[in-house]
Amino acid sequence: MKPGIHPEYRPVVFRDRAGDFTFLTRSTATSDRTIEWEDGNTYPLIDVDISSASHPFYTGKGRVIDTAGRVERFEQRYGRRRR
Repeated sequence: MKPGIHPEYRPVVFRDRAGDFTFLTRSTATSDRTIEWEDGNTYPLIDVDISSASHPFYTGKGRVIDTAGRVERFEQRYGRRRR
């Protein structure tokens, strides 16, 4: 790797606000906010909207979408396609 052209790769804490879940990993992401972690060290804090703790695929709390209603509205609006 060329020196001086890559961003700093360091420990960062990501916090999922929806799932009330935090995890420590390494990243090049930057933040002005910090948090004191369980080990007593202070790390940059990045807030994320969704993670594996709150994503419906991983939690099993997926929503059922009314596709039949959408298809019917489409057919009413544009007509049924004939083959």
